[in-house]
Amino acid sequence: MNKYQDLVILGRITSVFGIKGWVKLFSYTDPMDQILDYTDWQISNGGPWRSIEIDAGRSHGKGMVVHIVGCDDREIAKEFGGYEIAIHKSALPSLDRDDFYWHELEGLIVWTVDGKKLGRVDHMMSAGGANDVMVIKANRDSIDQRERMIPYLFGEVIKSISLEERKIEVDWDPDF
Repeated sequence: MNKYQDLVILGRITSVFGIKGWVKLFSYTDPMDQILDYTDWQISNGGPWRSIEIDAGRSHGKGMVVHIVGCDDREIAKEFGGYEIAIHKSALPSLDRDDFYWHELEGLIVWTVDGKKLGRVDHMMSAGGANDVMVIKANRDSIDQRERMIPYLFGEVIKSISLEERKIEVDWDPDF
């Protein structure tokens, strides 16, 4: 098994910061500076993944800035722009029984409580302080070809999640 198949994306390097080799990044973690809690960073710009080491980092405006070990020049730092940052899933902390990481929900089939297949969870998104949202894309077996955005409200809208069965059951009107 390829050791890079078990990665989860935590952020993206966006551009350079200053003249001493620092880079700006956008963190997908919540809170955003939690990305600094992880050590074995893997990066890729669409090609092979490779390890990097961070020796300093901090919040900066709406993002983060970090220094990559061995990157002490602005021109070298420019090469990292656009790279995704990932870690091995095994480095993520364990969650409580009814809590899930977003990457675990992506790809699950969404069914209504009365047995109508709405599609697959394409991705999750934050609603900016309110509840998170599941973006459901229809597939050939869905009741229709609509894309849906369903609030991630466990117990209220989300009735059950089974990672083993790859299924989410929702109390949701398909016409909404």
